[in-house]
Amino acid sequence: MNITLKQRLVSLQSHLMNFAVSLTGNRDEASDLLQDTTLKVLDNEEKYTDNVNFQGWVFTIMRNLFINNYRKQVRHNTVVDTSEDLFKLNTSQESGLSNPEGSVAVHEIMDSLNSLSDDYRVPFTLYVQGYKYNEIADKMGLPLGTIKSRIFFARRMLRDELSAYRD
Repeated sequence: MNITLKQRLVSLQSHLMNFAVSLTGNRDEASDLLQDTTLKVLDNEEKYTDNVNFQGWVFTIMRNLFINNYRKQVRHNTVVDTSEDLFKLNTSQESGLSNPEGSVAVHEIMDSLNSLSDDYRVPFTLYVQGYKYNEIADKMGLPLGTIKSRIFFARRMLRDELSAYRD
């Protein structure tokens, strides 16, 4: 094994960990991703040539591993409806309404959302329903930046108002 490759890989570990945390948003998953990346780099040492940016090569491996793992997880979590009528989902029907606290929380969230002015509530609601920023801007006849700002501020207002529900 080329000792300089090992040394270069070790020197990148803190940067790779930061990148992994930014990708996963979770320190434990980031550690797993870092370990997978390190193993992949060591397993594919012969594919690296000295005239290639080593850091870029390693970061690309990490990004590709993350993307592949994400796609695998999405495929695993995809529900296939095998019912005769093709409208039932084979998922848990947990709505949060099964207990009084969940029911009260849902009503408080809806009350908070409905308390926003239409300028904020409408774009935020459309965004939550799955519309893209540009689609909302077209639908409302407003500039894209205005829509992004209103959704951002609606999130902030709801977060502040519903701070009691955060962990």
